[in-house]
Order: sequence, then structure tokens, then C-alpha cells
Amino acid sequence: MLLSPRFSDALGFAASLHREQLRKVTGTPYLGHLLAVAAIVLEHGGGEDEAIAALLHDAVEDQGGPPVREEIRRRFGSQVVEIVDGCTDTDVAPKPPWQARKEAHLAHLRTASPSVCLVVAADKLDNARSLLRDFRRQGPSLWGHFRGGRDGTLWYLRTAIEALQHAAPTALIEELGRVVSELANAAGGAP
Repeated sequence: MLLSPRFSDALGFAASLHREQLRKVTGTPYLGHLLAVAAIVLEHGGGEDEAIAALLHDAVEDQGGPPVREEIRRRFGSQVVEIVDGCTDTDVAPKPPWQARKEAHLAHLRTASPSVCLVVAADKLDNARSLLRDFRRQGPSLWGHFRGGRDGTLWYLRTAIEALQHAAPTALIEELGRVVSELANAAGGAP
């Protein structure tokens, strides 16, 4: 599959939306995460709409809510918006409390479409890889960067894996499970 100019447009749009956003722990440009998620999606058989949604999966949640959703719909279509919405746990600011927001999102994942599951699993895999790498560099102080701390973060990742396996078990979700297990072992086992 070759990517069309739509993908290039989505890449530019994502770069403009997230230009000033940095990763919590490393301070690296957030766009690196979006590129990694898109790469994982493509490596696991995703199509162009799924790859575009991967680039934009945090746009509604972190960069403007409903107006950004409508811009995505106008530029990239309803299929991309449906995938992005499936990856979004809130579109309001300030964000609702972390635990309730995550629980609602996890409940939604159990019945999510294969396209949503692909992008969410790719997102969680890149996040888990980053967490494991950062934990090895920083040790337990890493967890201070996250609202859920160590226990909440591991709970969320494990529960996301369960929900994704229920919806659409894939090799990608198995890989995510291996990385999360490695992270949990490195961080001291089960919460």
C-alpha cells in the first residue's frame, strides 16, 4: 500500500497541533510518539485511515476538543474521526478525574472496532516501551510524572490489554502484554 497526500496532510496537521507539546518524562517532541504509533499501525497491517488516525489519536483530547474533531472530519473524513473518537477518553477541558475517565474508556474498548483496537494497541505499546525505557533510566521516580502513579499506570495498561483481547485479540496485543509484563517485573511486580 502506498500512502496518499492525505497522509502527508495529516502529518503536517498533527505537527502543527502538537508543535508545543512534549513528552512528560523526557521532554522530547510529542510528534515522535505520534510517528511511532503510526509506524506500529502500518507495520501491523493498518490502512491509510488507521495510520492517519494514529497521527491524530490525541488531537481531540489534548489539542482543542470538539472544534478539532470537526476539522479532522472535514479534512480526513468520518472513518478517521470514528477511530480518533475511539481513542479519546475526553474532549472537555479541564479533563474529568483520571480514574473515572480511564474506567469509562476501558469499558468502551471491550466493544471497539478492530480499527480502534489497532490504534489504541499501537498507542499503548509505544507508551509501554517508553515507560520501560524511562524506568530503566530513572527508577521509581518515574511514577511521579503520572496521575495514576505506579499502581494506577500498571492497572490501566493491564486492563487495557484485557479489554483489547476481548474485542480483537492480535499479535500486537500479545506484544503489548509482553512489554507490560516486563515493565511490571522491572517496577517490582504486581501492584
